[in-house]
Amino acid sequence: MSTKARILEVAADLVAGSPNGDVSTRAVCEAAGVGAPALYRHFGDKEGLLSAVVDHGFDKYLAAKRARTPGTDPVQDLRDGWDTHVEFALRNPNLYRLMNSPAMRTPPAAALESHRILTADLERVAARGKLRLAPELAAQLIMSANVGVALMLVSRPSTFTDETVSRRVRDAVHAAVFTPDVMASASSAPGATEPAAGPDAAHVPAAAARLNALLRQSSSPALSPAEDALLTEWLNRLSNPPQG
Repeated sequence: MSTKARILEVAADLVAGSPNGDVSTRAVCEAAGVGAPALYRHFGDKEGLLSAVVDHGFDKYLAAKRARTPGTDPVQDLRDGWDTHVEFALRNPNLYRLMNSPAMRTPPAAALESHRILTADLERVAARGKLRLAPELAAQLIMSANVGVALMLVSRPSTFTDETVSRRVRDAVHAAVFTPDVMASASSAPGATEPAAGPDAAHVPAAAARLNALLRQSSSPALSPAEDALLTEWLNRLSNPPQG
């Protein structure tokens, strides 16, 4: 095993076993049997080391997502993705808190890749006309809620004791981004909670989001770059209506 790999493995073990998920570079060096110059040569500083630990830990989680063959139902893929995200956080609480710590000034690559995978799944939903919003905005809503629930579950387990809270938040957020017919169908799935009823006012945003997604998938665009940019701006505006 290389020196860099040994330092990374030791740091990951120390993070997992730490009471609060924090480790010192001195402790890492002592456990790995290396001097501080070796650690700084490979990782730059403590933040660089911890960012590498996060990417190392999340690699297994993301490996399954990378190798996943998209299902026939992208909405179900998103439901499953939410649940596996929370399950991973519960199995790796220190690593998960570290990944989402304000001390991590530079987002780990794993976080950025996870967000890209989520956005790609939402683009599949949009292409079917089932998304109320543009995929980028929907991804921000879902990811922020998913991370928020997971952090509460791992940080305050004595307060967040209801096992259904993650599903309830998931279904509430999905009801805000998917068209009503999707939620009506999803509510009959095992473990689903009943979405709140409301008027169907999603036709125009859903149509705009769908057209935008389909145009992105087109291999032979009929518009000039300037026309394409203008149309994209209009469609984004239509698919993200102001909230009153």
